[in-house]
Amino acid sequence: MLGALGFQHLGGMAPCKLCIWQRWPHVIAIGFGVFALVALPRFMAAGGVAAALTTAAIGSYHTGVERGWWQGPTSCSSSGASGISADDLFDQIMSAPLVRCDEVPWEMLGLSMASWNMLASLGLAAVWLMAFRAR
Repeated sequence: MLGALGFQHLGGMAPCKLCIWQRWPHVIAIGFGVFALVALPRFMAAGGVAAALTTAAIGSYHTGVERGWWQGPTSCSSSGASGISADDLFDQIMSAPLVRCDEVPWEMLGLSMASWNMLASLGLAAVWLMAFRAR
């Protein structure tokens, strides 16, 4: 979360809709972690595994949208303009979000932030799973 917020607020990279979706399970996992310190650690660890796998799944979906493997949400992805009137196309353009889900604004080692989030989330799921088994 700190990395995503740093890119957004310090780096000036606004998140797309799918980026925001990926953040929610991280916030939930943080909540599970805090509660696991005080009560029900095994239950909270199971919730952490579920939250980490959820954000990994969203990151995987987002990666596929960025790479053009499948169509993303129409609210933040491009689609063909065939069979649409000029007025409808104009309305669609004017209502489109500023940040598109199907464009990669930053990458490292050939992987986008969505891909890195997926990999990191799988790692976090493994850590949560170890915490679950330890209890």
